[in-house]
Amino acid sequence: MMFSRFRLLAAVGLVLLLSEFRPAQAAATLRYTLAMPAPQTHYFEVDMSLSGFGKQYTDLKMPVWAPGSYLVREFARNVEGFEAKAGSQALRIDKINKNTWRVYHPKAKDFTVHYSVYAYELSVRTSFVDAAHGYVNGTSVFMYPDGNQQLASTLEVRPATGWTQVSTSLKPAGGQFTFTSSSYDELADSPLEIGNHKVLSFEANGTPHTVAMFGSAKYDEAKLMADMKRVCEEAHRVVGQNPLDRYVFIVHNIERGTGGLEHLYSTTLSTSRNAYSTEAGYKGFLGLVAHEYFHLWNVKRIRPIALGPFDYDNENYTHMLWVSEGGTSYFGDQIVQRAGFVSAEAYLNDTSNGITQVENTPGNKVQSAAESSFDAWIKGYRPNENSANTGISYYNKGELIGAMLDLMIINETKSQKRLDDVMRYLYDEYYLKKKRGFTDEEYQAAVAKVAGRRYDDFFRRYVYGTETLPYATVLGYAGLNLTTAPVSTDAALGATVSTTGGKLTVTNTLRNGSAWQGGLNVNDELLALDGNRLTDDPNKLLVGRAAGSQVKMIVSRDGQLKELTFPLLASTAVRYRIEQVASPTAEQLAVLNKWIKVK
Repeated sequence: MMFSRFRLLAAVGLVLLLSEFRPAQAAATLRYTLAMPAPQTHYFEVDMSLSGFGKQYTDLKMPVWAPGSYLVREFARNVEGFEAKAGSQALRIDKINKNTWRVYHPKAKDFTVHYSVYAYELSVRTSFVDAAHGYVNGTSVFMYPDGNQQLASTLEVRPATGWTQVSTSLKPAGGQFTFTSSSYDELADSPLEIGNHKVLSFEANGTPHTVAMFGSAKYDEAKLMADMKRVCEEAHRVVGQNPLDRYVFIVHNIERGTGGLEHLYSTTLSTSRNAYSTEAGYKGFLGLVAHEYFHLWNVKRIRPIALGPFDYDNENYTHMLWVSEGGTSYFGDQIVQRAGFVSAEAYLNDTSNGITQVENTPGNKVQSAAESSFDAWIKGYRPNENSANTGISYYNKGELIGAMLDLMIINETKSQKRLDDVMRYLYDEYYLKKKRGFTDEEYQAAVAKVAGRRYDDFFRRYVYGTETLPYATVLGYAGLNLTTAPVSTDAALGATVSTTGGKLTVTNTLRNGSAWQGGLNVNDELLALDGNRLTDDPNKLLVGRAAGSQVKMIVSRDGQLKELTFPLLASTAVRYRIEQVASPTAEQLAVLNKWIKVK
């Protein structure tokens, strides 16, 4: 036994000695090449060079969604011509599920992959290329080796012939149009604009900001850059800490804008090319800038725990989009108001309109803000003709909840603290210290820490429940009065009608309204009202009709004529208006002046 033990120890020692002289296994490396040799065909060509992958096979995955846009979009459906080689030798490939390609390379640690991506949906959430420009949203173009999301990579962009600009927040890696990313998350979160777009710039809080302007639009460059700078600097004041060393705005000036999408060091904004020509349009654009820019804190760094690290294969569920999106809407409007672009009166009018919109949406009494957040994947991005009856926007409801929380904190702390301080605490505690997102309970605890008291009943009733927010009470803290008035004293049909191809067709009916109760259906073609052929929207013809009066309608439903007779009900729509009280107290004025910029 003793002899055998010595032999075993000697053998182990020899192995360890030999291992010191064994060459270290090369670290895995990843390089992408993005080309668009025929942009008019709407295809990107992607090459991946993978080195140091020592397993028998590697799974390459295409995400199914884009962070910030909560819908499974199935980006793999646009992939064509997937092939892999080790040198000149073709490798075996199996597609093992909807978005995963398995590449077998048992004798090769280094191999290459090529595939094409059809890209012809110009939105902030997808990718696009045509003869004019290319736009890449990373999750819809770049695959990643499964289990290696933290692997750094290099990206070389080869623009189409004649294109001279590539704008992205990715850091240059040496060589023209070559960039580096520290992980797949960074690559996926750094969109690229490619073409001959105009590049503008400004500096805010010591950080260079680049603005890539695609599309023809008339604007005053100096004024626009100065105003965007003002917005960015005001946004910085909310959290008070600058996590940036660079930032890129990609702006698509097109016929009809589609909104914006946030990223870690950049954002993409889609706006009407005519937005800059009117005061309302210009302020609307600055509001979009404020909203998406504030996301660099709220969502990208101050985030619910479910929103990172991302699961690119599945839905990432959270109850907190009313904070992440609705709260960003609230701060976006606050930022442009604080920066002096929106008067106090206009801000109060906008808030009044927000209350009117939410409270006249029947779904507000069916779905809570938390449920709206959680169901974004199946409802928020998939509206149908009944959506207004069954749900509420976490943007709109979340913005109003933000206003209520802000005013309650200001009032509770005698105008010393506000919702800004909650964001600062969350940034310090979870982004900087704990390096993770926060839970629902931790958000409520953060509000309590700043306010000096808990608001469990508020969250239960108004965030996780569907009770009407305590507008009058909370606005009263700031010496503001909320008045209501009926939108109309007439009866209302309670249906929306569109004219398509000369046909009058019902597109939605309001829960418990006249049409809803009377049996009028979505997709009914309206032919006659009270014996007269209909040639115009019946809502116009029913103006002035008294509640309780009967209407007789002939409709075409599934190719058959039907006659409906039902009473018209009174309109339930209410208009809300916020007004200052005649003689506010000193405490109320202090709350008001803390909340908005009055002068």
